[in-house]
Amino acid sequence: MSASYQARPSLPGRTAAGGQRERERHDGDATGREHSPAGDSSARTVGRRLHPWAWWVWALGTAAAVSLTTNPLLVLLVAAAVVVVTLVKRSDDVWARSIAAYLYLAAAIIVIRVFFQIVVGADRPGGVLFTLPEIPLPEWAAGIRLGGPVRTEFLIITVYDALRLGTMLLCVGAANALANPRRALRSVPSALYEVSVAVVIALTVAPQLVVSAVQARRARRLRGGGAKGLRAVRAVLIPVLENAVEQSMALAAGMESRGFGRTRTGRGRWLVTVLVLAAASLIAYGVFMVLGSPGGLMTVPYLPLWTGQLALPLGIALAVVAFWWSGRRIRTTRYRPDPWRAPETLVCAAALAALAVMMWLSGSFEAVGLDTPLRQAWLIPPVEPLAFPQLHPLMMIVPTLVVLPVLLAPRPPASVRRQSREQDAAPHAPTTQESS
Repeated sequence: MSASYQARPSLPGRTAAGGQRERERHDGDATGREHSPAGDSSARTVGRRLHPWAWWVWALGTAAAVSLTTNPLLVLLVAAAVVVVTLVKRSDDVWARSIAAYLYLAAAIIVIRVFFQIVVGADRPGGVLFTLPEIPLPEWAAGIRLGGPVRTEFLIITVYDALRLGTMLLCVGAANALANPRRALRSVPSALYEVSVAVVIALTVAPQLVVSAVQARRARRLRGGGAKGLRAVRAVLIPVLENAVEQSMALAAGMESRGFGRTRTGRGRWLVTVLVLAAASLIAYGVFMVLGSPGGLMTVPYLPLWTGQLALPLGIALAVVAFWWSGRRIRTTRYRPDPWRAPETLVCAAALAALAVMMWLSGSFEAVGLDTPLRQAWLIPPVEPLAFPQLHPLMMIVPTLVVLPVLLAPRPPASVRRQSREQDAAPHAPTTQESS
């Protein structure tokens, strides 16, 4: 009786068919879905990625809504909704971990702004919270102080503004963590064909920073590096920045070698130029007026608000026409284009609805007869006299709309990739056959 060992089949990804399956698991099929790993008896498609530009519309709409209020309670609720959506809908790719970096960056912005307000704030009337030793400055630096009394009202205003700015930055970080940068580049409009190289660098630097940081940290652990604190930052920062920029530039160079970013001449370019300039001017004026409305970032007392409300949609319409006119003269092909389906439309609609509700509550639509039911103090809490911020039930509509993608967006395919790696890494025990 002898024992013979049956050769086990090659692991998935080792053969040509396995490599094809690996590529399908990584990129998904033409519909944006990701296949189940090889060897799975179900052999079905599980989950799909939302269109990357839908996540960007959701993030930018949320950031625009946050810019219209300084109520810290509402801002924190929106920030919590953004974090929840990101944690639930992100994949397990390395670049999807960038939300943690943006959380740290938002916290750093808040701390830095508060620090400078305490140390270099202007000496204005108000209640004194505490007093620092003051450094006298020459006469030419009048109006600036170093140290001295710290006023309660201006410190609270700084905290409110810093929270708003940090939340807006967090929205951008959520888009970077949710939208696959490679898939976003494949969906760049044809009108941006000539500037696609710059778009490549802009969209891939931040995710590549996270990937480079993970790789550098892993390499240091393998080499036995035990430095901590500032020494660890110095040892990791330079390789991370260098690798991130090099990877982004390499991708841009590869696209440029294939004809992207080229200059060309043709008929109708002057019309596109005029449309783009007019659209940019109208959008800039409209945004300036909308942000200058009650509850906005600034006040514009001498210009009627309705002019901005009219200029903004007109500028957007001209921009759409310019993009369409410029793109129709360029023939481009896309490999496995990402579909735009009902979930993408619903996610974008939720963000735009949150922005519309916030504009209504802030009084931006009063010129067209839609009066706000809230007092100004609800969205912009007063500090003179100092009062605790309050939440109106209507204000809860905004974070509710922001968190809706948890239900509207399709389930991400992250677990499929994790199961595939576990099956590929599982040991294959040899089978024995007994024969006489």
